[in-house]
Amino acid sequence: MQIALEFFTNWLKIGYTMANTPNESNTVLKPAVAKPKLPPMFKVILLNDDYTPMEFVVECIERFFNKSREQATQIMLKVHTEGMGVCGVYPQDIAETKMNLVLNYANESQHPLQCVVEPA
Repeated sequence: MQIALEFFTNWLKIGYTMANTPNESNTVLKPAVAKPKLPPMFKVILLNDDYTPMEFVVECIERFFNKSREQATQIMLKVHTEGMGVCGVYPQDIAETKMNLVLNYANESQHPLQCVVEPA
């Protein structure tokens, strides 16, 4: 009886219970954190025309796409020589907002500058 009591006392000191067998651990696993997906990206593209002054195009790029004078001039020259130029890549709602800002500003200034959005 004494041996059984010592065995049981040692068993309790070690921390064994009916639910906790020697092969199990008390480690708690962290739940997996799901990373949010990035939104699909869209290019904002200016299209060339024969009537909009180059300086106006540079001004639009500087104003609405936060480009430096040099970057805006390079994009404008690409629009002029290749027919179109990418001003920036943004999530869809931002890209559409920037496109509308450019179109409204061009319309107010009576210039036919065209701007489109397409998937990147």
